Amino acid sequence: MLGWALTFFIIAIIAAIFGFGGIAAGAATIAKVLFFVFVVLFLLSLIAGLVRGKGSPAKV
Repeated sequence: MLGWALTFFIIAIIAAIFGFGGIAAGAATIAKVLFFVFVVLFLLSLIAGLVRGKGSPAKV
């Protein structure tokens, strides 16, 4: 998902260079949304991994 955010960010930069304001704004907005969704999912998976933990191995 971070790759998609980076792709839309690059599209926004290229569109801004060529003067396509509407396209640049739209691509930048999509890139921002995807980036924040990526960050939220990353934090949730990080917290889930910490809560879950490895625990101690079962003793036989």
